[in-house]
Order: sequence, then structure tokens, then C-alpha cells
Amino acid sequence: MTASHSDSLVVLFGATAGAYGAKLGSDERELILLVWQVVDLQNKKVGTLHKSLVKADNLDLSDQCREVSGLTPEGLGKAEPLDRVLQQFSQLVSSDLKVLGRSSYTLCSDGQLLIRQVLHPETSKKNFLLSDCFYSFYDLRKEFHTCYPSSAAVKDQTIKTMAEYLGLGTDEAEEDFGVWQVKTMVAIIFSMLSEDHIFTEPETVKHKYETGPCSKSETVDSETVIRARGLPWQSSDQDIARFFKGLNIAKGGVALCLNSQGRRNGEALVRFVNSEQRDLALERHKHHMGSRYIEVYKATGEEFLKIAGGTSNEVAQFLSKENQVIIRMRGLPFTATQEDVLGFLGPECPVTGGKEGLLFVKYPDGRPTGDAFVLFSCEEYAQNALKKHKEILGKRYIELFRSTAAEVQQVLNRYMSTPLIPTLPTPIIPVIPPPYTIATGSVRDCVRLRGLPYTAGIDDILEFMGDATGDIKPHGVHMVLNQQGRPSGDAFIQMKSADKAFMVAQKCHKKMMKDRYVEVFQCSGEEMNFVLMGGTLNRSGLSPPPCKLPCLSPPAAYAAFQTAAVIPAEAAALYQPQALLPSTRTPQASAAAPPTVTYYPAQAAQLYMNYTAYYPSPPVSPTTVGYIAAPPGAVAAAATATHTPILPQPGALVRMQGLPYNTGMKEILSFFQGYQYAPDDYNGLIQLSDQARSVLQAPKEWVCL
Repeated sequence: MTASHSDSLVVLFGATAGAYGAKLGSDERELILLVWQVVDLQNKKVGTLHKSLVKADNLDLSDQCREVSGLTPEGLGKAEPLDRVLQQFSQLVSSDLKVLGRSSYTLCSDGQLLIRQVLHPETSKKNFLLSDCFYSFYDLRKEFHTCYPSSAAVKDQTIKTMAEYLGLGTDEAEEDFGVWQVKTMVAIIFSMLSEDHIFTEPETVKHKYETGPCSKSETVDSETVIRARGLPWQSSDQDIARFFKGLNIAKGGVALCLNSQGRRNGEALVRFVNSEQRDLALERHKHHMGSRYIEVYKATGEEFLKIAGGTSNEVAQFLSKENQVIIRMRGLPFTATQEDVLGFLGPECPVTGGKEGLLFVKYPDGRPTGDAFVLFSCEEYAQNALKKHKEILGKRYIELFRSTAAEVQQVLNRYMSTPLIPTLPTPIIPVIPPPYTIATGSVRDCVRLRGLPYTAGIDDILEFMGDATGDIKPHGVHMVLNQQGRPSGDAFIQMKSADKAFMVAQKCHKKMMKDRYVEVFQCSGEEMNFVLMGGTLNRSGLSPPPCKLPCLSPPAAYAAFQTAAVIPAEAAALYQPQALLPSTRTPQASAAAPPTVTYYPAQAAQLYMNYTAYYPSPPVSPTTVGYIAAPPGAVAAAATATHTPILPQPGALVRMQGLPYNTGMKEILSFFQGYQYAPDDYNGLIQLSDQARSVLQAPKEWVCL
């Protein structure tokens, strides 16, 4: 009849200022009531029943709390705060045990919510420690189901249903709130003792989160994983474990997620020891970490392994030292050695194991990335290291952050899987531009729309023009973007005749589109081209675009608008400006020149379609954007298919990103020293303007090295 861990129980009941019953603690409300009584398991005796009100920081009680408990803010205002109440709890329990002649005890509560979802999270937020007795307890519902297997499932049990199952004649209305619950729980325990039930396996709450590695070969149950979103970017695994205080996280079960640049994205995957703990974690959806609320959703074991799983023996050995604080160093000089890092950290923050506590992150070919991870044996040493954030090593400042075992795995996996030479994606079928052109004459057969809402798309423009859409030329709608690649509020429309353009300008001028009126002016194709090429059109007249300046481009710069590339029957036309990607610097413009073949990678097509909307009849076009040059094989295939002789393009085009703004041709040639570049006047060098750079900005995996 004796418990293996103690010879008595302390039956504990509590309530918060918010939800009651199955939702206790889910609304993050504070504890306002504790009721308890000591039970001598050997002699079946009880101590004094104690009831204590708790003064919460927020005394605004929910309607359910007022109705069920009968408590008022006035009564709670005279109570003691939680830390004082818990001190009184320990003193009174010790006194009762002494009277009963007992020396040890274990808590017993109705379910797990009071201990795991109320007491531990609240004391953690209020920064005071619970005594050891709150890290071990019996769940009366589980014990009852073990003693009476034919009773209802554990999740469906309540104090009332357990009492009814045993036929206990207790009347809830006769006692104060909390007193009836404790008395009934004591009666249930005595009934279980009469059936020779033994309390042997208490529930446990982990004192601290344990770090550790995770292998990709490990099996992770999807019913034990959650995804937490909205985390502060500087959150560590210990901060996340503190958010889930009271719930048992598996060893190494916190995996902070990184974005494609290797920086934290405010999400984490957390693995718990079982599905029951995971379900309790889901109840903390939109609970607060500091001033931010955290979203909690279900996740899968595959997602967790993708983030936290590793295969490197070097990483496994590095992380084998348990209970270490991990610090990530970023921005190290590529020539930095272990001695340099140890010297930078200094004697006030000794690294665990010296050089063995350092892990440098490298590319597959052994080149350093500038990242490293460091192990410290205690929080004090880690704090000393973090004080060196942005101090100088060599000629570079070093960033230091708290890190996790899962982040070590992610960073290593990311760099080790990076290809040395990224390849261009599989091409879409090369296409030959159709014979239509953009007008360049002085005939005023175009209209300019000014003051468009920035959210306006092609469909909005067509709806705005009404019946006049039937008079738009094929591929005649042109959206004008600013230097950041965003809508500028302007658009040009090519009409079938000057009369049609005049009628549209008269009919639609200052007509409303969404919440703004739009100005509509008649203009010529030449004026439209000036703006599309980067010039300005205002009341003072025309300002030529940069590409018309003789020092930047040949006189035939506008020839780019005489051809266009399209994805047939599937997407809008894509005009390529010669000012961005010229094929030659010779001023001769030949009308008999072969048509340009344009190569569209899969991602490129998706990127360009983001700049426009597809409207099949009549066709429309986006603003002018560049294209990626086709490989020689694609050019040859297109030439064979159309029986048109096309000269092959020798060599390959390489785009350079991140150049210093004062870079000149000499620096570029020096950078490529040892490689053969296009000869003859260095026509292989194309320096892009800011506008071109923003339009051609693409994911890193497009860049050919």
C-alpha cells in the first residue's frame, strides 16, 4: 500500500482567472486559487484541508471564472501573491506531515493541466523557481483508469465522473469551490487503496532542456512534433524550452529554422517525448514570449529530420559533449585559425576542450565560409563571449549569436550540399519572336495613363477602358516600372489608330479606377518609347533615356523594340532592351539580321510573369525586361526548326552581382585573370544600371560561374 517514492500524497487543486476544466491554462490566465490536503497512504489518514487565494497581477476575472468559483476581484485583491502562497504551501505541508508522522510526499492532481500548463509556465514568466516537489506528481485520472480499466478513457475523466463511477454520494453545491473537489479526490484515493492500488509511477517534469545531436537515420514520430512561428530572431533553444516550460522536450528536440541565407526566420520545430506532451503544447497557441505571441501548429517527423538531422561524423563528435552552450561566430576572416579564434575569445570565456570545442564551417572543397561554432561549459562563459559581439578580428568585425545543435546541423548541411559550379536550369523550348513591332513614329496613336493605383494590373486597365479594349493593338499594353522594379503609376496603350486614341483620351480622362482618378493623354509611339527606355515625359517636354546618350550606346539603341520574345499562347510578350543586354557594340543595324532566340529557364518564366498579368485576347505586354542568353544548343535547335540561318554565339555570358559601385573595366578584367573573355573591344563586358540590376535580380542559383 505504500508508494515507491513517498509514503503520503498531497492532493492539489487549483483554478485560474480564465478558462476552467479541459481548457485550464490555455488562455494564459494567472492562478487565483490553490486548495490542498495531505493523505497518509499507510494509515489512510488526512491532514488539515487548506484553501488559499492568490493575488494575480490582472484581477479581471472571466465570466466563466466568476460563475464557477464565485470569486471576486475585491476578495482576490486582499490575497498574497503566488510566490508567498507557494512558500506557505511548503510550510503547511511540512507541518501536516510532521503531525501525521510522515517525512516525504508526492503531489496528486486532477489531470496534468494544473502542474504543466499553469504552475510551471506562470512561475517561469515571473522568474522564480518552483520547489522540487512540483517536478513529480501523480495524475489521478491515469491512476484511476489503471485501477478501474472498465472506466471511461483518461481524456474523458473528470472528478465528477470518477465519483459517479464509484457511487460516491458527494454534493458539489454543499461545499466551497475547490473544497468539494479536494474532498472528492481524497475519497477516490481511499477507494483505490481499498482495491490494493499502489502509486508507483509518477509523472515527471524535466528540470532543464537537454541538448544533443540528431541523426537523419533516426525515426521521429510525427505525433510528437510542432512548429512554432513568430519567434524573436535572437531566440535560443533555451528560450523556446522556457516557453514550453512544464512540457518534456526530447533531447536535442529544438530545431531553429534558417532561411536560404542561413539566417533565422522566426520559426522552430520542437519535438516532445510523446504525443500527449505535443497535444498540450498545441494548447499554447498564441501564448506570449515577451511581447510577441507565438503560433503553434502540428508538424511532421520528416520536417524535423530535414532541419535537425545530420550525417557528418565531425558534427556528431563536436556535439557529443552534452549540456554545452553553443555560440555561433559569423564573419570570420577566411585565413582565421583555431589559435586566432581562441585568442579573440580570451581567457575570460574558455572554450570547452580548447581546439576540440571549435568547429569551422567549410565548403565541400575545403574553403572556409567564415562561420564557426564554439562550445562553452556554462552560461557565464557564453555571456562573456556574447559581449564580444562585433569586436574586430583581423580587419573584420565578428558577429556572435546563441546557437543550437540543430542549427549546427543545418548550417553544415547547407554548405556541404552547395554545388561548386551551379548549373543553369533545364530550358523551355526556344522561341522565335513574331513579326509585330512597337510603333516608333510621330503618329499619335497611343495613350498614356497617369496616376494608376500601385495595385492596378492589366485586368484593371482593360476594365477601366471598357469597350475601347477591342481597339488595342496586339501586345499593346505596357506597364512602366520605377527603378526598384515596382509599378510607377504609369502605363502606355497602343491603339489601332490616332482617332481611337483620341476617343479613349476624351472618354476616360479623370475617370475613377478603384479610389483614384486617372489622367489619360494622347501621345505618339516615339514619346512612349522614350519613357519605356528610361526617359521622362512631362510638361517640360521629353528627357532622353540614359541609353540614348552616345557614350553609352550606339545610335541604333531603339532597335531592341523592333523584336520581342514571347511564350506562345501561354504568357504575355517579354520585350528585351538592347541597353541591358546588347549583342554587339557595332553601330551597323541590318534589317536582314536573323531573329533573336530567347532562352527562358523555368524559374525565369515564373519571375517575369510576376511583372505582368496574362490576358490572351487582345494580347498585352509587360514592361521591358531582360532575358537570359540561350546556350548554343538551344540556338542551333531553333535554327533547324525554322530553317533560318542563325549564327552561333561563342562563349558564355556571366552575370556578376554585388560589384562595388566604383568598379571599372580594369578591376573586372583583373578579377577574371587567367580566363579567356570575349576579345575585340571587350564587348563581353556589360555594366548594368541600377534599374537594370533591379529588373534582372534573380535567385543565386541562376548565376553561372
